[in-house]
Amino acid sequence: MRPSGSIDRFVTERLTAERLREADLADLVALHLDPEVSRHLGGVRSAETTKEYLDVNMAHWDRYGFGLWALRTSDGAFAGRAGLRHILVDDIDEIEIAYAFTRSLWGRGLAGEIATAMTRIGLSQLTLTSVIGIVHVGNGASRRVLEKSNYLLERSTNRHGEDVVIYRIRGESPNHRIGAR
Repeated sequence: MRPSGSIDRFVTERLTAERLREADLADLVALHLDPEVSRHLGGVRSAETTKEYLDVNMAHWDRYGFGLWALRTSDGAFAGRAGLRHILVDDIDEIEIAYAFTRSLWGRGLAGEIATAMTRIGLSQLTLTSVIGIVHVGNGASRRVLEKSNYLLERSTNRHGEDVVIYRIRGESPNHRIGAR
């Protein structure tokens, strides 16, 4: 599925999101080498693993017309990465919302801001039927972000040896309001 129109770039109140590209590699490596940031992302990733990650996610853009964005603050500093991407969950093709921020920006509400924007893009612009969030059980901050963005807890499961919970928001429901609190 390829969307009509471009979503390569969008702006929220405090962030600019631009389609992930090769020039973002150094920032991604630094993000993925931070043990606190990577604690809930499957662990620290080497530069080589991050390069493979970047390649896979740039190919996702080419194939589907959406994917991960590099996030920057109003002064142009790298803030993190976030996106919507295809992922297999229990052999079912799902669209996952994903986000990770540099540690210096934690606790400022940026994850909620970007989650709301990406959910709106997914459900409204891409007309997806639903979007999921996969969160490690102990990651209370990410769980709160999804709950505040009106994702509903669907179930618990184990992924790659880790206990996780899956949240979901569905499109075309008269009862959902994206980002309402």
